[in-house]
Amino acid sequence: MAEADRKELSTHADHLKATSIRSIRSLAPLLDRVLVQRIKAETKTASGIFLPESSVEKLNEGKVLAVGPGALDKKGNRLPMGVAVGDRVLIPSFGGSPVKAGEEEFHLFRDSEILAKINE
Repeated sequence: MAEADRKELSTHADHLKATSIRSIRSLAPLLDRVLVQRIKAETKTASGIFLPESSVEKLNEGKVLAVGPGALDKKGNRLPMGVAVGDRVLIPSFGGSPVKAGEEEFHLFRDSEILAKINE
């Protein structure tokens, strides 16, 4: 395999990883995309014992940080979004497009991929 082909494959593989940006505030979702920050599980028990990260389950809850304007229907009308900034939502275990800002990881989902709003 030629060196140029290896570089192209390497670059393509890098794009499959999380996209990295400096500040999450600079990200504005398009169409029906929703930017979600996954809520982290507690790493400390009620009695004060710290749990190792390997034993902490990943939660399927998140907080909506930004919402696109909505998709367009066949007539060009905007479809309303099902969630708004600040909503707590139930998200799929897998899927979405990961985006890194510093050490934090966020995910972009389509509005239709959000499973439910948590109203508490």
